Amino acid sequence: MSDETGTAVVVGLGNPGPQYEKTRHNIGFMVADVLAGRVGGKFSAHKRSGAEIVQTRLVGRQVILAKPRSYMNLSGGAVSGLARFFSVKPESIVVIHDELDLDFGTIRLKQGGGEGGHNGLRSISQSLGTKDYLRTRVGIGRPPGRQDPADYVLKPFSSVERKELDLVCEEAADAVELVLQLGLEAAQNRLH
Repeated sequence: MSDETGTAVVVGLGNPGPQYEKTRHNIGFMVADVLAGRVGGKFSAHKRSGAEIVQTRLVGRQVILAKPRSYMNLSGGAVSGLARFFSVKPESIVVIHDELDLDFGTIRLKQGGGEGGHNGLRSISQSLGTKDYLRTRVGIGRPPGRQDPADYVLKPFSSVERKELDLVCEEAADAVELVLQLGLEAAQNRLH
């Protein structure tokens, strides 16, 4: 059972740099920004982990909000660095990421399981030595036609999706707060 009282690390996944800012793969960063905005926090560099972080309280819990400064496929180094530095167990780590297997705007919580070809998750599982961390999966849908998924995730959201994107990010941020506050099962029951 997860510890709903200790410090939690909440990591939004994305790629650094302006060319990736508005792409599907960066929805984790966008949700982390929403959470930081809710507490009036500003991200600053945490040299020991290679992430940008905000140390804050969310739903009454000590939380480290983080955005790795490495590329997506190297996210694990920053996540394991934060886990070590703040002495946080994998089950108190929440990773927010884009999910091809869910329709755009669908949000699901889970713990452990496969990485579904997601390089950020693969890197985190390798670095932590376990898949047993929590995930907030934010649906981006499947690429249209024959478009390569690797290509699709690095493209900006469509104009239709962009109209709903802020709301999706707010809902994903709500899901993160739920899982921090209630633990996985109760949060899943409330969300799914």
